Amino acid sequence: MALTTRGGGGADQAQPPPAPDASLGFLTKRDTEVKLPRATREPEIRPPKQKITDVHELADYRLRERKRFEDLIRRVRWNVSAWVKYAKWEEGQKDFARARSVFERALDVAHRDHTLWLKYAEFEMRNRYVNHARNVWDRAVSLLPRIDQLWYKYIHMEELLGAIANARQVFERWMSWRPDTAGWNSYIKFELRYGEVERARAIYERFVAEHPRPDTFIRFAKFEMKRGEVERARHVYERAGDLLVDDEDAEVLFVVCSFC
Repeated sequence: MALTTRGGGGADQAQPPPAPDASLGFLTKRDTEVKLPRATREPEIRPPKQKITDVHELADYRLRERKRFEDLIRRVRWNVSAWVKYAKWEEGQKDFARARSVFERALDVAHRDHTLWLKYAEFEMRNRYVNHARNVWDRAVSLLPRIDQLWYKYIHMEELLGAIANARQVFERWMSWRPDTAGWNSYIKFELRYGEVERARAIYERFVAEHPRPDTFIRFAKFEMKRGEVERARHVYERAGDLLVDDEDAEVLFVVCSFC
């Protein structure tokens, strides 16, 4: 056994540990970890899946889950996510009436939350309850008419169903709320998708009356030019020039019009 001394230097004095090799500095923690073979690793513990073998067990399971959800929403009544999870679980049980009831109860709590209306309507659409979905969308846009997403989704559903006249009626209801330019442009594009050029032109007339700005008149004129209606386009520019004579941004109109 080697002896050490407390005093000064000597052959028997304890030596400091060797300095680490600088060449190993590039090794990461991952490189130096000891990896066990797959067979010797600790197995991952997962809770066993419950197997339901008869209707009585299914009834007991549903009763427990409903009690769990009811306890949850009592604790976090204002949490929309908890209500949606509850409704989705009922949907998964194919109990659509109960799921609908959960959504309605949630609306009693958070009827100003537009995401709740979206989830509710999408539930109805997903399960092909078209009239129920229409009812939900109708209530949603009536209560929250300034939420553009609700209008877009409502119209999209009607288009998917091929109910073009219904979609047009929804657009008209939306325009009565005087939306921004994006709403008007989407209405015009809708009509053009179905080849309704005259309808689109009429909407443009209302559009520039509602939003008399250089960019809206230019868009209208380009619409006419694209269809070879040069005289109509010139007339649009002339109207804009007369109407926006005091607008500082109207100079662009005269520049564009000079090329007509």
